[in-house]
Order: sequence, then structure tokens, then C-alpha cells
Amino acid sequence: MTYDVILTTDRTMMSDHHKHEFLGFMTTGPSIGLPESIWKWIAAPKPKVDKLGRPAVAPYGIRKIEAALVDAGINASVIDPDYIDKHLDTVKVIMIGHHDYFAYGPPSSEWWSITGKEPINRVSFRNFMESPAMRKAKEKGVKIIVGGPAAWQWLWSLDEWKKWGVDTVVDGEAEKVSVELVKKALNNEELPDYVFIGPPDVPSLNEIPKIKHASVNGLVEIMRGCPRGCKFCSVTLRAWRSIPPERVIEEVKLNLNEGVDQILLHSEDNLLYYADGIRPRPEKLLKLHTMVREISDLPIAWSHVSLAAVKYAEDTYKLISKLTDIMYSGNQDFLGVEIGLETGSVKLAKKIMPAKSAPYSADKWPDVVESAFSILMDHNIIPAVTLIVGLPEEEPDDVMATTELIERLRPYRSLIVPMFFVPMGVLKEKDWFKKNFLKREHIDLLKATLDHSTYWAKDIVSRFYIKGFKYGPVRFLLNYIVDYIRKRAMLAAEMVEKSWEENKFKNDVQQIPVKAKI
Repeated sequence: MTYDVILTTDRTMMSDHHKHEFLGFMTTGPSIGLPESIWKWIAAPKPKVDKLGRPAVAPYGIRKIEAALVDAGINASVIDPDYIDKHLDTVKVIMIGHHDYFAYGPPSSEWWSITGKEPINRVSFRNFMESPAMRKAKEKGVKIIVGGPAAWQWLWSLDEWKKWGVDTVVDGEAEKVSVELVKKALNNEELPDYVFIGPPDVPSLNEIPKIKHASVNGLVEIMRGCPRGCKFCSVTLRAWRSIPPERVIEEVKLNLNEGVDQILLHSEDNLLYYADGIRPRPEKLLKLHTMVREISDLPIAWSHVSLAAVKYAEDTYKLISKLTDIMYSGNQDFLGVEIGLETGSVKLAKKIMPAKSAPYSADKWPDVVESAFSILMDHNIIPAVTLIVGLPEEEPDDVMATTELIERLRPYRSLIVPMFFVPMGVLKEKDWFKKNFLKREHIDLLKATLDHSTYWAKDIVSRFYIKGFKYGPVRFLLNYIVDYIRKRAMLAAEMVEKSWEENKFKNDVQQIPVKAKI
């Protein structure tokens, strides 16, 4: 069987990351201390595929577009990048999705800027687009449509857009638009260069299709959008919708029926599922988690939560306690989640993320952060926390305030990762933050986060993380990587400080391209 339309991406995305979602973040930097081939094998191994190249699991966003096309009667399927050549006789459209096509997003752009070496995800995607199969597809007149969360990066990469023969870039929630574009392509109609999907054009709840096949690591969407309105974030520009629990359960069951042995509930803030504005409400959250636990004792994970929601949910309803009681009644005793701290400066928080601390006052942001960290620690929830370095209007005292907050958080098990500011959301016209912009205060902050994360990394990996790995070599290599990165990171911090003192950061290694005007 062959297909008219195939959906695919490069290897850094088409992988189950050894069933550990956070391992995928290793592809956002260059290989460190190991050959690139081994680094890629740890971070992005090949998934199981059938004889047609259909992967057992695929990225959730790509699965959604596949479902929309199939529901519209279009002959389409997700195909592993190594099997594209098997479909070149019939394929007319290739659709590609990605989270970070060119490594311009955080944290890829930071690692690239600091090390001067291209991140693996950028190299991998370029190799994919320049592979013999993709070159032959263009020679045969196959239309190429790209999209996903990193669609905006094509506006900064016009040379690659032209060189690789990309026909259309779709920026935004693409279920409805993708069907229209594919039908045009199959009818040999002219395609637009660029399509932006604003809030009025996004699919309604009834127009969001259910996936047809399993997603990577059992990821299932429970909500779209976010009501907090942080200026640096593009997600807040999207319409806010909660997916009914019955529909979530249908996709969870599909994943389980296709052999996925974990459940990852995804949104930009899981605790705001059916919330009253920015105030978590327990009813639907408890119902959803109870329904999930009733059908499986497999581990349940969250993708993201906000610190203010953690504090409010526990202080008001003991909701974190109730939810973890449900989750830990199955085959798990801890939970990992990604959280945005962004800044410890009250002054900066008021300017760029005034609702981040809501329903608490932005004046209380550092206290809200520490209180939430304490709650997470008490409930065996391990946060991977992001900071933004170089926010617009940031001043030395803002950076110092963030460093002071990081030092307050030392007793709480967590990983804290600083990321250079990337212009997105309302701030998309601002300047990128680059290595040569570093000040003394930034260096102190980077060292503080490094000290915190290396202090807790070994504990997290040995106590919680590696016990889930089937393969002994992966466990050994992860421990090796943690030790090696700690040593190298300490040396790198000393070199950055020395170079800064000698005023050597006159030119940044990474050349940020010029954005296209569409």
C-alpha cells in the first residue's frame, strides 16, 4: 500500500526517546562527551515501524493532522523519514512538522550561541531535507507543506525555504487549513506561500479530530491555549479550550490498545483544565484523573503546570494531594513536569507576565514560587524549570533578584535551566539575546542555576529516572553524561567568566538571520 500524502519529520522528532520524554531535550544541544551517533541513539532512537515505514508511535501534532486528512477521505499516513523512498511512486504531498526546525527556539539557540556548535536537531533536520529521498521527491514535483510549533522559524530562513523547495508554511493550529491545502495540492491548484491561522480561524472543539494511531509516549492533549497572557509566549495568543474528559479517554485508550505503556496528559497548564479563569477547579481534574486510573495502572504524567496554580490548587482544595493520591495508586511514585519560572524580579514580572502569579499579586511572585516548589517537593513532583535570560527591559537588579530566588530554591529537588530570550509572542519584534550581551549579573545567574541543577541531577537520575530503563547501557551512559556535563559545565562557567572579564565577547558566534517580511 502506498499513499498520496505522507506526514513525517526528522529523526530527532520521530522517536519515543526510550520512552522518556525529557531525553528528547538532549537533541536541542550538540553532543557533549560522546560521539554524536551515541548521543543521538540515547536521545532519539528509531521507533518500531512496519514494512511500509509506518511508525508505531509518532509526534502527537502530526497525528492530529493525519487524523484530519483521513477523516476528510484523503489517502494519508505518517511515515518514518527512513521510508519515504518507498512511497515516491505515488506520493503527491509531503507534510512536515517540527518543534525547532532550525534551532532558533529555546534552549537550542542558547546552546548554539554558547558552544558555537550547531545543535543536533538543526543538523538532523538539514540532513533530512537534503536526503536523496527528499531531493527526488522535489524532482518529481511533490508538494512540500511544513508547519507545527516552529513554523515561525521559516520566516528567518528564506534561503532554506527556497533551496529545499518548500511550497507552503502553515503557522498555527492547522487541522482545518491542512485539509484545504492538501485538496488544492492534489488538484494541482496553486498553493499560498504562507498561511497564518489566527484565533478566529482555529478549529472548534468539534473540529479537532481524534488521533487514529498512537502518539509518542502516550501524549494526549487535554487543553489548548493559556489565559495568563505572558508577553514572551505565543501560546497565549491562541484560543483557550478544554477537551472533554470523555474525548481525552478515547485517545488514551487508543494509545493503550496500540501498545503504549504510559500516559502523558498535555496542555500549557494542566491545572487550568476547565478552570475558572486562572483559578483551578477540582471537579473536572479529579474526574479526568480518576477515569484514566480506572482504565490503567500505568504511570500518568503531566507536561506543564504553573507555579501559581500549584499553590492555589493545594492551598484552596488540597488538589495536588488528591491528584497525586489518584496517580500514585497506580504503578508510579513520582511525577515530572515542565514549569516556567522565567524571572525572580517582581518589577520585570509586572511588565511582561502580570498574570503569571494570579490569583496572587505579582508583588508576591518570589514567595509564590518558593511555596509552590515546597508543595511539589512534598508530593514527589520533580519540576524541570525554565528561566529567560535577557528579557526586554531587563536591568542588572532584575537579574540579581532572579539569582537570589534561585538560591532560595536550593532545598527543593528540581532542575533549573536558563534560556536566552527568543523574540516570540507579543515580543516577537524585539532583539534576540546573545552571548555577547552577557553582563556580570548574568554570569552569576548562570553559575547559580548550574550549581543548583548539578546538585540535584545525580539525585534525580539515580533515585527516579534510570530505574525505568530497560537497557543497562542507557542507564550507565546517563550516569556518565550527568557526571561529565557537571565537570564540563563547571569548566565552561569558569571560561565564560574569564572571557567576559577579558572582554572577548565582541562578536557572537551564532548569526541570527533576518526575518522575512510577509
